[in-house]
Amino acid sequence: MKTEILAMILAGGKGSRLGKLTQNIAKPAVPFGGRYRIIDFTLSNCINSGINKVGVVTQYQPLALNSHIGNGASWGFDGFDSGVTILQPYSSNEGSKWFEGTAHAIYQNIDYIDQMDPQYVLVLSGDHIYKMDYEAMLEDHKQNNASLTVAVIEVPMEEASRFGIMNTDENDRIIEFEEKPEEPKSNLASMGIYIFNWDRLRGMLLNSYQKDGQMLDFGKHVIPAYLDSGENVFAYRFNGYWKDVGTIDSLWEANMEYIDPNHSLNIRDKNWRVSAKNTVSPPHFIATEAEVKDSLIVDGCYVAGKISHSILSCDVQVKEGATISDSVIMPGAVIGKNVTISRAIVGENAIIGDDAEVIGEEEIAVVGYSEVIGVSVDENE
Repeated sequence: MKTEILAMILAGGKGSRLGKLTQNIAKPAVPFGGRYRIIDFTLSNCINSGINKVGVVTQYQPLALNSHIGNGASWGFDGFDSGVTILQPYSSNEGSKWFEGTAHAIYQNIDYIDQMDPQYVLVLSGDHIYKMDYEAMLEDHKQNNASLTVAVIEVPMEEASRFGIMNTDENDRIIEFEEKPEEPKSNLASMGIYIFNWDRLRGMLLNSYQKDGQMLDFGKHVIPAYLDSGENVFAYRFNGYWKDVGTIDSLWEANMEYIDPNHSLNIRDKNWRVSAKNTVSPPHFIATEAEVKDSLIVDGCYVAGKISHSILSCDVQVKEGATISDSVIMPGAVIGKNVTISRAIVGENAIIGDDAEVIGEEEIAVVGYSEVIGVSVDENE
């Protein structure tokens, strides 16, 4: 049975700019907002957009991501004629070769895509925080009779040189692509979200790999090739909240914005639910001497300190006398007595010993996955 549209989520990123937070897990599996992982937003966008078939392309440290996604039931992919498939970094085409770029990742999974037999392929990143209706983008693609549609977002002109910039005509047809231009002509930045007519993309990739195998990346190689060949390439303008959380600063900023109930991300919108893996945790327990202001505390926490403008994820322990402000504490972390944490991200299962200080000033302070700071603490105390 032919599939109208298949989503391919590229989720193999190492996330080296996140440093100690991604030493043991891929960037899309990094916790966010107390109860989510970054990839939850892309998966939720798919199911909310009526896209029921999804391939997730993994590579770096895939175990945590695979376990998190499972069969996709937490997002609603366990129904009739729907499902999530985890795709490993190898194929019959090239053996056990790692992906060398975004387009190369799609090429290595041609066999899987052919089995799904889609008319359109939606290529997504698994490491952005946003809510987007891909169905609206698909309708735009159809109306324009496009061969390729690229989602774009307006960025401040002074920041445009950091992005791949799409220059368009009055009808939003893309006439030029500039990769991080020193003097950008527009501020329409690519979001790394693409809709392709599969037959055309398939033919272009196969032709390239039969010749020289140089079509590795969508931004650097595929989009310029489409433009050079005169294909109908259009921009789809997105006006909502979108953030690439690939750096410590952007991850911290997005978490702090998430706390604000009036922020444009509006994750609490019941009409566009962001789902996460179903977990069973006991209710959080706040000791009588604890003080909590403008913060989010997820179930399963023990809190006995002072918490302000911070996120405490599931199964976090905060001992007596600790003070936490403007910080993100990821799942399973233990914060000892009289600890001071400010402007920081504390990674999963980290242990901060009694009387320690983790204070960020101009730069956000980071404690890594399972890292131990200071003397040990009794987790069962």
